Amino acid sequence: MWQKRYRCGKRGRCPKPVMLSSTPVIQSFIPNPMLNPEPVILDPAELEAIRLIDLEGLSQEEAGERMGVSRGTVWRLLKNGRRKVATALSEGRAIAVFSAPEELNKGED
Repeated sequence: MWQKRYRCGKRGRCPKPVMLSSTPVIQSFIPNPMLNPEPVILDPAELEAIRLIDLEGLSQEEAGERMGVSRGTVWRLLKNGRRKVATALSEGRAIAVFSAPEELNKGED
């Protein structure tokens, strides 16, 4: 399944889509007790990079081949995903996994 990614602003080229092995099973992870009500938003591509490298033990090159992106993109997704998970764990925040809705980014293409 391909997942379209979105750029953060109006400048620059659109990111290449990422191949996900499956749709994430979870949509949120809520700690008990929740110390901060604002959730950390984890992109499905970041979750896929964490799953492939940390859970399945693949190298960044192998994960990049599976996801259809470069090793550098996998490294960036992994770094951002790990940072978000560490932030959520240390601050007692919920983790929400979802991508941006199509309607918000129609005008940017």
